[in-house]
Amino acid sequence: MRYTPAALAMSLLLAVTASVGVGAPAAPLDPRAAVLVAEGRKALAAGDANAAIDAFEAAFVIQPGHVAILLNLAEATRAQGLQGKALRYYREALEREPGNIYAVAGEGLALVEKGAIDKARRNLVRLEQLCPGNCPQARELATAIQQGPAKQVVTAEAVKPKPVVSDH
Repeated sequence: MRYTPAALAMSLLLAVTASVGVGAPAAPLDPRAAVLVAEGRKALAAGDANAAIDAFEAAFVIQPGHVAILLNLAEATRAQGLQGKALRYYREALEREPGNIYAVAGEGLALVEKGAIDKARRNLVRLEQLCPGNCPQARELATAIQQGPAKQVVTAEAVKPKPVVSDH
């Protein structure tokens, strides 16, 4: 009983400290990382996902854990067709900023691309709660869910049989 006031005071202090940390604005990008992110965005816009990933990873080394860099990495890996890796980046961004609408939408798009439509619908519901009204991210995800995953195109060269040599 004599520890109750101290315990209450400590829990109140922790609650206030935690709420201040959650509401804190995102840290600005280091100028060196910002230059690398700009290079990566330019490479991604030009269709060079490998160069974009290289630039984003270099920026991530300079400023580890920055959500904007994680989102750029996720977008570039999605462009490369690596949805599983993109999901990992989106989820790491969501661990750092649970209400980030870009991470929720991107994760939903990657899920659609993988064919996990039911999970993508859950992301859409969450996204509609985070940004009610006419939210472009929610519209984009809803459209992607409606269209479904892209069909995989297989070329004739990819399934060309290999010759078999026999003694007969």
